[in-house]
Amino acid sequence: MNTISIAPSSSTQSIAALKRELKAAEARRRTMALLLITPLAIFLLLVFVVPIGTLLTRAVQNPEVATALPRTIEALSRWDHKAAPDNAAYVALVADMTKLEQTDKMGALARRLNLEIPGYRSLVAKTARAMPLDSGTEQLLTPAQTRDKLIDLDARWGEPEYWQVIARNGSMVSPFYILAALDHKQNGFSHIVHADPDQSIYLAIFGRTFLIGSAVTSFALLLGYPLAYWISRLSERRANLVMIVVLIPFWTSVLVRVAAWIVLLQQEGLINSVLTSSGLISHPLALLFNRVGVYISMTHILLPFMILPLYSVMKSIPSTYQRAAVSLGSHPFAAFWRVYVPQTYPGVAAGALLVFILAIGYYITPALLGGPNDQMVSYYVAYYTNVTINWGMACALGGLLLAATLVLYAIYGRFTRSNLSLG
Repeated sequence: MNTISIAPSSSTQSIAALKRELKAAEARRRTMALLLITPLAIFLLLVFVVPIGTLLTRAVQNPEVATALPRTIEALSRWDHKAAPDNAAYVALVADMTKLEQTDKMGALARRLNLEIPGYRSLVAKTARAMPLDSGTEQLLTPAQTRDKLIDLDARWGEPEYWQVIARNGSMVSPFYILAALDHKQNGFSHIVHADPDQSIYLAIFGRTFLIGSAVTSFALLLGYPLAYWISRLSERRANLVMIVVLIPFWTSVLVRVAAWIVLLQQEGLINSVLTSSGLISHPLALLFNRVGVYISMTHILLPFMILPLYSVMKSIPSTYQRAAVSLGSHPFAAFWRVYVPQTYPGVAAGALLVFILAIGYYITPALLGGPNDQMVSYYVAYYTNVTINWGMACALGGLLLAATLVLYAIYGRFTRSNLSLG
């Protein structure tokens, strides 16, 4: 019987050739996948990443003082920040102010310095109008005379805190807006300290935002969990009909829904009329322009975002698990709590994260249904953007809100990865 022998070298070459072909095929597959997602990646980069990155940089940009008073900043670079600066700083300020009056930078400079010390705007305008100081004189002023004339013009130029503001804003970037959004500031020596009590409002606003978001998330979970469980136990036809009803808010404008709640919750509205006519209450309840109205409307609007993740998870859980636990002697409630509920944790986490992130970014609903003490961070972002045109403060508040959202998403990702590893 003849036997066919294969040379070891030929077998090794075949295996090597096969590996090369597999690597080439894998490289072609990856290249094709990259080519397919490249248009989407470019689109997201241009319309999402770049605009957000550009806005976030506005939170640290600080060009107003550096571009308007370059000579003054250079003269203050050797200043000890304790007493009023030397005469060279006054001469540099006069030179900068004389040139500044001929440009359009004075308004931006005055607004920026006025954020640090109220009344600085009038000081800048008054000083710019007085330039040049040596007009009407036959000879140039000496540095000492320049200092005296500026202080005679306004005594505030002899106070060190006004010069400290200019000195610490000499860079093109500054943590001023970020610190202000965290109720902190830099003192005259550039040390970070707590802001004044009458200016420390933003941490309380962030706390209110997270409190409202947590409350709305809890209400949505309490209402959405039993509703999603009930829908998951219906037949497919009935479940589809109920889901259509649940999804109706998605097809309705937020303003329409808020207007409907205003009609329902006002003192002469449907809810108070029913409760009063039934004798349950003697006076109309205050349900509008307070926290109650905000909770009711936001829970109604965000409830579908809780039901959908829960329903998708509950639909995939076999009902035989609970019946098996009951047949082994477990109480029905204990079987539900210890067997069924743990399997819905991914849906609970996904729904809670989605509702909470959407809730902390709400603006229209609290603005229309809430009172002054019910406004969240988004309201102040809109205020600084549309009313005061303070892009730095608006971007700082928005950046901190974005950072909180990313932290929550990271916690959720870690939670889901740990659950998968345990599973």
